[in-house]
Amino acid sequence: MPGKDIKSMTRDELAGEIASLGLPLFRAGQIFDWLQVRGVTSFDEMTNLSKDLRASLAQRYELRFCEVVRRLESKDDTVKYLFRLIDGECVESVLMHYKYGYTLCVSTQVGCKMGCAFCASTLGGFVRSLTASEILSQIHAAQRDRGVRVSHVVLMGMGEPLDNFDNVMRFLDLVGDEKGLHISMRSISLSTCGLVPRIYDLMDRQYPLTLSISIHAPNDEIRSRIMPVNRRYPIDELLHACRDYADRTGRRISFEYTMIHGVNDSDACARELAGRLRGMLAHVNLIPANEFSESPYARSGADRVERFAEVLRKNGVNATIRRSLGSDIDASCGQLRLHSKKEVDLP
Repeated sequence: MPGKDIKSMTRDELAGEIASLGLPLFRAGQIFDWLQVRGVTSFDEMTNLSKDLRASLAQRYELRFCEVVRRLESKDDTVKYLFRLIDGECVESVLMHYKYGYTLCVSTQVGCKMGCAFCASTLGGFVRSLTASEILSQIHAAQRDRGVRVSHVVLMGMGEPLDNFDNVMRFLDLVGDEKGLHISMRSISLSTCGLVPRIYDLMDRQYPLTLSISIHAPNDEIRSRIMPVNRRYPIDELLHACRDYADRTGRRISFEYTMIHGVNDSDACARELAGRLRGMLAHVNLIPANEFSESPYARSGADRVERFAEVLRKNGVNATIRRSLGSDIDASCGQLRLHSKKEVDLP
C-alpha cells in the first residue's frame, strides 16, 4: 500500500505528522518548503535533512509529482505540456506569457465526464480525479522547466474542477499558503460547466477568486445539445446560482462563451444572452472555438465574433474577445493527450 500523500498535506497537518514522529517542529517547516515552494520530486533532494530522515520519510509517505512527456512551444511564447503522473496517467497544462507575468492553465482530472461536444478532453473518457499535490505539481514542473515564476493560475484544463471539489479546495488552500507558493486568490480563476450545488459550496468558502462559468449558449435547447450538464442543471437554475454567488461574494462572474459557427453565434443568440445576463455583475469572454479533427464544429469567423460582442455591448453586457494563444500547437484542452495516445503507448 502506498503511504500518505505528503504533498497534499496542509501546513498544520504536516506539523502533526512530524510531531507524531517525535521530530522537532522546525523540521515540518523545512519539509513544507521543499514540497510546496521548491517542488522536489524526491526526498533525496531535501539536503538539509539527514540521510536517515530522508529514508524514513520515503518509507512512510508518497511523494507525487509530474514529469514532462512532451512540450510544444508556440511562436507567441505559449508552451503546451503533456505531463506524466506517477501512475502513468497523463494530463495537460498550458503556460502563457502576458505583460503581467506567467499564467498556467492546469488540469484537475485525467479526462472528463462532462461530455461537452466541442471539447477534446472528453473524447478519451474519464479516468480519475487529481489529488491536490498533482495539481500543484503542474505548477512546479512548468516553473522548473522554464525557470520562471507562475503568478496566475486558471483551473480550466482537463476535467471539471467542481467535480473534484475536495481536492481542488485543498489545492487552493495550499497554493495560497504564505509559506508555500503564495499565489493570491485574486490571481486564480476557476472554471465550471455549471454544477449548481457545488457553486453554492464554493460560495460558502468565500475565496476571492474569479468564478468562470462555461455557458456557451443562451438557451436550454442549444446548451443541452452541446453540453449534457444542462439537462441536469438548466440555464435558469444555473444563472440563479450565479446571481446568488455574485450578490453574496461581491465578485464579478466571467461567462465563457465558445463561438461555434452556425450553432450559437447569431445576433439572436447574442440578444438572448444579453437579456439573461443584464443587471448581473458579469462579464462575457468570447472564445473562437478550437478546431480539431475529431470535432464536427468549426469556429465562428472573426467578423461574426466581433459582431456578437457588439450586440452584447449594445444590450448592456460587458464583453471582450479572448486573444488566441498557442493556436499553432493545439493548445486547447485534451488535444495533445488525445493525439499522443494515438502515436505512443500512453495510458
